[in-house]
Amino acid sequence: MPRLLNIVILLLFAVEKSDGKVRTIRRKSLRLFGIPESPESLFGNTIGHVNAALSRRERMATAVGRKQQAAEQNRRKNAAKDRETGEDSETTDQCPEPFGYFADAEQCDKYYDCRDGEITEKLCPDGMVFNDYSSEYEKCDLPFNIDCSSRSKLQTPQPSQHCPRKHGYFAHEETNICDKFYYCVDGKFNMITCPNGLVYNEKAGICSWPDEAKKKGCSSEEVFNFECPKVNESAAATHPRYADPDDCQYFYVCINGDTPRRSGCKLGQVFDDVQKKCDWVRNVPECADWYKGRLTDEQLAELENPPTPRPRPTKVSRRKPRPPKHSPRAEEE
Repeated sequence: MPRLLNIVILLLFAVEKSDGKVRTIRRKSLRLFGIPESPESLFGNTIGHVNAALSRRERMATAVGRKQQAAEQNRRKNAAKDRETGEDSETTDQCPEPFGYFADAEQCDKYYDCRDGEITEKLCPDGMVFNDYSSEYEKCDLPFNIDCSSRSKLQTPQPSQHCPRKHGYFAHEETNICDKFYYCVDGKFNMITCPNGLVYNEKAGICSWPDEAKKKGCSSEEVFNFECPKVNESAAATHPRYADPDDCQYFYVCINGDTPRRSGCKLGQVFDDVQKKCDWVRNVPECADWYKGRLTDEQLAELENPPTPRPRPTKVSRRKPRPPKHSPRAEEE
């Protein structure tokens, strides 16, 4: 901008000598830019006056910017004090967008409903947190599905029997009971038992292997009461299998040779500790009587050789076939 003004003034000085009337234009132009009208004003003085006028404007702009910055800082400080003292009103003018649902910056189960620029504070049901995947949807979800590490605050719990909060999945109160947990809805519980060999994973809200759940008092060795035999690295890489000493139908897989996981054979079969695989009970002499009293020989034979399913009869369509269409060209020929 100063360079452009200097060029204009040079042009005014250049035409000043050719016509006396131009002097009046020059005087008006100098007044416009705030330069004193003086006969003694030479080329250097004129540029100095212009630069001085511009520097005054820059100082004024800087002062205005500082005032605006200070006002913004004061607004943020007051907003932070309001959040600490709980004096926020339910409706404000701080919507990020005119419409949508937006997560609170500190509390994971709090969110804001924005409608036409007006914001209303809301809470998820106790035990649920706000899903901020999309601002178009109002959705509360289980904590296992949402990352609340950056906004870890939650509302005050509303506990009931076996339910630390009104909604969610929760571990059994007794730490040595690893395979049972509670599913709570509106403060009412339902106890669930994990499948054989799995324990409740508090971090994921599902049943998983003990070595994955990493729950205190529920390690693989503590749950199964079994320790993997020591083997060399090459044997460990094959995840060796070992028979369950108390149950012919089950066996242990030692992950990397040192972490046991309990698995089992299907009904009618037992684990062959020699062949290291599941086989029919009649082929494993040490477990020949395992199903005695539970399954008859006929039932075992049927499990091993299931009857061939009868083929389903072919359905005949009741629709009448349509006559073939004749083209006009074929009729003409």
